[in-house]
Amino acid sequence: MGKTTGFKEFSRAVEPYRPVKERLLDFKEIYTDHDDEKLSVQGARCMDCGVPFCQSGEGCPVYNLIPEWNDLVYQDKWEEAFDKLMLTNNFPEVTGRVCPAVCEGACVLGITESPVAIKNLEFAIADKGFQNGWLKPRIPSSRTGKSIAIVGSGPAGLSAAQQLNSVGHHVKVYERADRIGGLMMYGIPNMKLDKSIIDQRVEVMEMEGIEFFSNADVGGQGENSVSMSELDKSNDIVLLTTGATKPRDLPIPQRDGVGVHFAMDFLRANTKSLLDSEHDDGKYISAKDKNVIVIGGGDTGTDCIGTSLRHGCKSLINFEIMPEPPKERAENNPWPLFPRIYKVDYGHEESQETYGEDPRVYSISGKEFLRNEDGTLKGIRTIEVDSNFQEIPGTEKDWEADLILLAMGFLGPEHYAINNLEVDLDERSNYKADHNVHQTSNPKVFAAGDCRRGQSLVVWAINEGRAAAREIDQYLMGSTTLK
Repeated sequence: MGKTTGFKEFSRAVEPYRPVKERLLDFKEIYTDHDDEKLSVQGARCMDCGVPFCQSGEGCPVYNLIPEWNDLVYQDKWEEAFDKLMLTNNFPEVTGRVCPAVCEGACVLGITESPVAIKNLEFAIADKGFQNGWLKPRIPSSRTGKSIAIVGSGPAGLSAAQQLNSVGHHVKVYERADRIGGLMMYGIPNMKLDKSIIDQRVEVMEMEGIEFFSNADVGGQGENSVSMSELDKSNDIVLLTTGATKPRDLPIPQRDGVGVHFAMDFLRANTKSLLDSEHDDGKYISAKDKNVIVIGGGDTGTDCIGTSLRHGCKSLINFEIMPEPPKERAENNPWPLFPRIYKVDYGHEESQETYGEDPRVYSISGKEFLRNEDGTLKGIRTIEVDSNFQEIPGTEKDWEADLILLAMGFLGPEHYAINNLEVDLDERSNYKADHNVHQTSNPKVFAAGDCRRGQSLVVWAINEGRAAAREIDQYLMGSTTLK
């Protein structure tokens, strides 16, 4: 554990973000430098619980050895802490930045006090590993002769690739975009996750022997298409990690036309233009001088808010159909469940400081997009809803908007990649395969991540990739040493 009485002596303290007025001027990461002394104090707060719920099913999906590396940070043994972290988490440099920290919601100290700042500790450990060269390629001593094709290079695909390569299989990863990383590259804005971090990790994985193919659209029809039939024939296993990329639409009157975009189209184009030209090419959907409405909460909605503010939008509003969450846990949301409470994320803070109020409007639903005679978007008509999402008569309201972004989640994977394969789907249109089995109805095809479980967290994608790798190794070799 940390200090024996640390949880009684010290309070929770999280590392601050850069000042709002400073960070809104660029797309650099919002984080400040790590403070070793303050992080050591947080490590000291860890209680050495009899049952560390931070590692439980309600805590960390990859079962990080949280109390162990908390204690090592307290002892100033950072490299040992990094080694412990890497035992369970393939990409802590990502989860330390973007994970919502379900582990903190399950922290035993959180029953009576504020939880240990676990996410900050993970973030700092991972950064020190990169900065000090502790992250080294781990090249397998021998090869099995087995070949696996992984379709999709998000966190599930990359974690599976790393695990399978570590036991000597030949792994090839196919990505339809022009850069490797999937969701981590184009789904998460640069201010939350600088893309050089992904590039550095991929470079290490290439040294380990993993092959990457970008601009490789498996099952597609364009000039960058790759035949799924050929992948199936030339590999022992195909692993689908394509993500849940089919966005939920808002099919209300006057939906079609300019000015209404899916959130991921907005975010993807912004990051690509930023990386290609620092936005000089103009190949992105600009929010500059526009009245912006983001429909849908969650991380994607917040990222749309932050991106629009950095463009220089004129005004910003965020609609959520859910009611405003309580400030404290409700009776039906006890510890150690993830706390469903009112939170202010980075984008909300930025909007509040820019416009003087929280951008979120709760319990509201869109009724009709409003357009001029020439089809130009001029706004949206809404209606308030009750706790059962039933419309409340007489609460209609018209809102002005030049740009509306739909961030209402995802419905499942795009299926064209499996057109030439016999793979069953579940009732939600995901690839049908049990968790910790991951084999589909086609014995040569496995599935992991959001395309199997539905829209979820990066840390769950890593869990799925690791689990699928273990099952694939077991299937190919008859036994496995993978965790």
